Parts: sequence; C-alpha cells; structure tokens
Amino acid sequence: MRPWTVGGAIIEDSRGHVLLVENLRRNGTTDWTPPGGVIEVAEGEVLWDGLSREVHEETGLTVTEWEGPLWRVRTEAPGLGWVMTVEVHRATVVSGQLTVGEDPDGIVIGAEYLHHDEVVDRCTGGHAWVHDPLVGWLSERWTAPRNFAYHVAGERPGATVVTRLS
Repeated sequence: MRPWTVGGAIIEDSRGHVLLVENLRRNGTTDWTPPGGVIEVAEGEVLWDGLSREVHEETGLTVTEWEGPLWRVRTEAPGLGWVMTVEVHRATVVSGQLTVGEDPDGIVIGAEYLHHDEVVDRCTGGHAWVHDPLVGWLSERWTAPRNFAYHVAGERPGATVVTRLS
C-alpha cells in the first residue's frame, strides 16, 4: 500500500470567508477543496513547511504561522493500493495576493474565498474525507484536534464505495 501524507490549509479572509481551490482531476472532472497537497515526508519535508509550499504554489499566498491541527484524516483504499493521512491546519499569518496559474502540477485552476454556505455547496459531491470534517468544523469551530477515518472499497477510481469509520 502506497502511503500519502497530505497537508490541508484553512485560510480565512477578514470577513471570515474560507479559501477553496478548484482542482482539475485526471478524468476531466473538477472539485473544490482547501488548498494543500502531498507532503514529501520521505524526503524529510516537515508538514508545515510542505503545507506553506503547497499553499504558495497553488494560491500565491505566503503563510508564515499556523495553528493546529484542526483535524486528521486516515483513509485506506486497499483495492486501489493506497493509504492517505491528512492533517489540516489553520493559517494565522498570511500575506500576498491571491493568484492562480502558478501550480507546477497544473491541478489548481481556480480559487475563491467563500461564505460558509458556499463552501458546503462547492464541497458537496466531493470526497467525504474532505467534505465531512470541513463542514463539521465550519459549524462547530472546534479547537482540539479531531480524528476521522474512512475506508474505500473497490478497485477502480470512480467505482468505489466510501465508508466513514469514525
């Protein structure tokens, strides 16, 4: 099973709107998520440093201070051959101008600060391991880290069943 470590960023503007990025997937579909991405822990990258790098690549913003994690997610997909661990942190010091188009992976094609209701709308239909914790945090604003776990059954992307374990 290939392990993935992913960092996710909660970035809010002065109105309390949350930044989401629009991702273009290999199959041509798009989805909306908080900015972030794969952290190269095997190469010695520290989570906050990798998360700051990912945010800058995807949005042009520079984050110099973080708090959290707000939540952690573990998703196992044995039929697809991967297990993913996600930590989501909240940016507390952000500078720069929001820009899109500099993502070296070419995945991020849009970015917007959205009101909480719009966040829920944009994330609906996306991955449960993104949607559930994000929507929960927006409603409750917990401060102690929470843990979520999911199991993905199936052997073909797009033909899977996701079950929330905790």
